[in-house]
Amino acid sequence: MSVYTLGIWLVHPGRENDFVQAWRDLARKTKEDFPNAHGVLMHDRDVPNRFISTGPWESLEQIEQWRASAGYQQGVQDIREMLEHFEPHTLDEAASIG
Repeated sequence: MSVYTLGIWLVHPGRENDFVQAWRDLARKTKEDFPNAHGVLMHDRDVPNRFISTGPWESLEQIEQWRASAGYQQGVQDIREMLEHFEPHTLDEAASIG
């Protein structure tokens, strides 16, 4: 079964577009450093300044390498000033369909 990362991002109102661009920049750098990485950023329809990101990883070790990488560290640092709150999570798959 896969291991996933999940980020819950609460952005300062009015900074949503800046955040999406910064997240894309972080995703591009992640893809350069970890070519098999996949992720998606979702926008909450009910809470306009909340975003959820998620993606599968090959292993917990790969997630640890990613979070320790300069690209991740710089990307999150660039994003932090746009945020009210950020919750990173590491999740194990419990069940799936399809």
